[in-house]
Amino acid sequence: MRRRTGLAIAGAAALTWGEWLNWRWSRALVGSGGGTSEAVVVLGYRNPQPTANVINRWRVRAGVRSADNARDTRVIFSGGETSSCAAEAQLLAHYAKSVLGFDGTVLLEDQSTTTWENITNVIPLLEDVDRIKIVSQPAHALKARAYLRRQRPELAEKLVRADDYRPGEWMVAKPLLALYGLWTLRGLTSDERIISL
Repeated sequence: MRRRTGLAIAGAAALTWGEWLNWRWSRALVGSGGGTSEAVVVLGYRNPQPTANVINRWRVRAGVRSADNARDTRVIFSGGETSSCAAEAQLLAHYAKSVLGFDGTVLLEDQSTTTWENITNVIPLLEDVDRIKIVSQPAHALKARAYLRRQRPELAEKLVRADDYRPGEWMVAKPLLALYGLWTLRGLTSDERIISL
């Protein structure tokens, strides 16, 4: 009985820790924004098959729900070819339009193979907007926001929160995502982890 209780406590602690870290990451390096135009950048994930995989489908859903009903909102799908299939950006856009019925403005950036390249290549599509949202799992989105801050600090001032963190969503996976996130974010400086409440 004690062993089961101990395992239940450890499991609850791991789930709480995973939720907390993902919540923190979703609020780092963002401001309150302003203006009327926005860009929602959805980052692709390794996709060797001809249709969007489960992670990319979730990212597209998070990107679509992050798009405000503003008149001047564009959703940018970013990701190049990872195999002989179509570029990730094309798979993401196809899923958004054909499955989710998204009929807003869509732009594609289909050359990137790394997160750094994602940011470098979408910058020309962000120059004229008031707000920028980057959509991915929270740790990956934070890394991308830090990269935008390194490459174009004046554009990074336009960063606002995306709707890519929701309590309980991916709950069982969040401890693993948190561990992976800690590993991938090890190169960020302390000022790149600033939380905005």
